[in-house]
Formats: sequence, C-alpha cells, structure tokens
Amino acid sequence: MGLLDSYRRLFDLSGRSALVVGAGSGIGKAGAEALAAFGADVVCADLNLEAADATTAGIIGDGGAAKSAHVDIADPDSVRAAVAEPDIVLCTPAINVRKPMLSLTTDEIRRVLELNLVGTFNVMTIAGAGMAERGLGSIIVISSIRSQVVEPGQGIYAATKAGAVQMVKTLASELGPQGVRVNALAPGVVETPLTDQIKANPDWYQAYADKGALGRWAQPSEMAGAIVFLASEAASFVTGSMLVVDGGWLAMDGRFTPPLPS
Repeated sequence: MGLLDSYRRLFDLSGRSALVVGAGSGIGKAGAEALAAFGADVVCADLNLEAADATTAGIIGDGGAAKSAHVDIADPDSVRAAVAEPDIVLCTPAINVRKPMLSLTTDEIRRVLELNLVGTFNVMTIAGAGMAERGLGSIIVISSIRSQVVEPGQGIYAATKAGAVQMVKTLASELGPQGVRVNALAPGVVETPLTDQIKANPDWYQAYADKGALGRWAQPSEMAGAIVFLASEAASFVTGSMLVVDGGWLAMDGRFTPPLPS
C-alpha cells in the first residue's frame, strides 16, 4: 500500500462492527447511515424498534449492512442484550425538561438523570468492558454545547450533558491502556425531535439560528463527518476529548453586533 492509499483508508470502516443507540431518528439515524456508508456493519438500536427497523431498511436498501435491535438504555440487562462485540459504539439518546430550576420536581430530575446520565453510563461501561478485553474500540457519546453554556430552563439537561463529558474523560483515562478510545461530540442546535418545541416557536427558532456564526441550524447529517472521524483510524490518537460541532455558537457572544468601522 502506498503512502497516499494509507491516508485514504484512514476513514475506511470495512470489517468493523458498530452499535448505534438511538438510531431511529435524529443524530443517531444519521450516524448509523454514515458509519454504514464507510463500510461498518451497523446494529441500529432504539427504544422504538419500528424506527430502528426503518433506519435499517434504508441502509440495506442503499447497499449497506445493518440489522435492528430493541434497547432501553436505562435497563442494564437490555443494554447487555443489545451489545455483542462492537468495535464502535455511538450513544445518542437524551430527554429534556425545560423548566426553571425552582419549578423542577424530584421525579422530573430523576427521569432526566436516569436516561441521560445513568443510561449513557450503562452503554459506555458495558460496551467498554468488552472492548477492553478485546484490546480495541471507539465509544462516542453525544453531549451538547449545553455542557459548556446554559440558559434559563436548561439546568438539569445541562448538568447531565456536562456529566457525560466527565464520564467520557474518566473512561478514556481508564481504558486507554487497553486500546479503547472514548470521546464526546457536542452539537449545537440541530433539527431533531428533541428540538421540536423550539421549531414550533418562530421567534425562538430564529434566535437560535442567529446565535451561531453560520446563522442557521444544523441538520443531523452535519454531525456525520465528526462521528465517522471519531470512529475511524483518522482519530487514532484522539481520546478523552469533546469535539464541538456547533456552527460557531461557543465562539460568539451573540447578544449584540457592535457598530465597527469598515
């Protein structure tokens, strides 16, 4: 193999197996499709098996390799049943309760923590244990810009997304000697089912679009490149990191554009 060929193959996932949790919609669906496009055999797992089946059918229809699985990430036994021996794991599920901190109930807090933090922990550790035994693997956890910056009503969601980043860093440090890489992907505003509440309010939707440097929302497919990168040998020395894909959201204050001289 020549030098240029070796670089071209950095993103090749042929012969790799991937488990995508949350593959039925949004970033998970785009991630499953992208991993399959680069050669991975993908297990499309979701709480909604019909949605997972639809993603699987689309991948197979396009010539990729995929199958479906039901998974409830809050249930460790369900995660164990879905996790075979993947080389790549992408974990995307999350929920949000948009309420002021003083209005949050204990039940609401527990519900968000159980899925976003405990569920993510279940996927990371159960998959990570097998990867460590085999001496290879890449785990990718979807965090958020809300792990870094917040707004009113985002307290518990932001806490779980920040917590996920810290778990990524910890597991990366613990499993690095066994050849397992663990990273977080932090999207900005992406048009997914989780953001339907915002899309239904034109002023809210436009305010979010105007906040980033690119002046728009992202599509789930725009997370695909980062997912493939973190899964592939192109990221062979990347672990314990948070890759931000936010259209410039964190780079800008966004409240006011001052009148600058031309």
